Amino acid sequence: MIKSYSWNVNGLRACAQKGLFDWIAASEADFICVQEIKLQENQLTEELGHPRAANGRPYHSYWAFAERKGYSGTCVYSLREPVSVSGLGVPEFDVEGRAVAADFGGFVLVSAYFPNSQDAGMRLDYKLRFCDAMLQYCDTQRARGKHVIVAGDYNIAHRPIDLARPDQNEGNAGYLPEERAWMDKYTQAGYIDTFRHFCAEPGKYSWWSYRAPHAREKNIGWRLDYHCVDPEFAPALLAADIHPEVLGSDHCPVSLTIDL
Repeated sequence: MIKSYSWNVNGLRACAQKGLFDWIAASEADFICVQEIKLQENQLTEELGHPRAANGRPYHSYWAFAERKGYSGTCVYSLREPVSVSGLGVPEFDVEGRAVAADFGGFVLVSAYFPNSQDAGMRLDYKLRFCDAMLQYCDTQRARGKHVIVAGDYNIAHRPIDLARPDQNEGNAGYLPEERAWMDKYTQAGYIDTFRHFCAEPGKYSWWSYRAPHAREKNIGWRLDYHCVDPEFAPALLAADIHPEVLGSDHCPVSLTIDL
């Protein structure tokens, strides 16, 4: 059995000052995917690079840094050493540190930070190119006989159940018809939204805007963070959850438990 967490930390160093490492130690996670790290390689400390589990065992860490300072970036923390680590292999996305993929032999774990389409869809084309590149990457791994787990901030609320105020957000970034259509294409290709695989209840969110007063307290949120897996992995799925009680970012962690 393995447990994976994913968390958009909205700045790794800022989150570290709000209890990140205590949470990691208590998580009992085999893998922790983090997004929006907002740092460069030369800013890593020993603690940021190798946080420790409750038993004192250090995590390995694998990174994709954005060239632009204080922006984007992804990481996989792992108690296991992967066979190999890579980005997506597409320069326009790798330059922003949008994904890091760790191959553990039988499966590939991707920590992904999908682009924000921004106001008026200014980066929608870029985002959809990223989405299609991710789908192609997943299909390639499946063709190689690998399972794939894409964990991260997709920056998409797929259906009305996935945000508190869908009618008010028609046409807003993260809920654009084109974004939701891509999620349809992704899931229709067989990829499983593991949280919805287990939970059909409304009111379950992973992001609350800092701009909206008391949004988190009122649970006026969006579900933007996912673990999605290939359909062949379905028999191994044990549980998926969202952890809104964990503070430190405008997002909260999401988790997946798999029986290997």
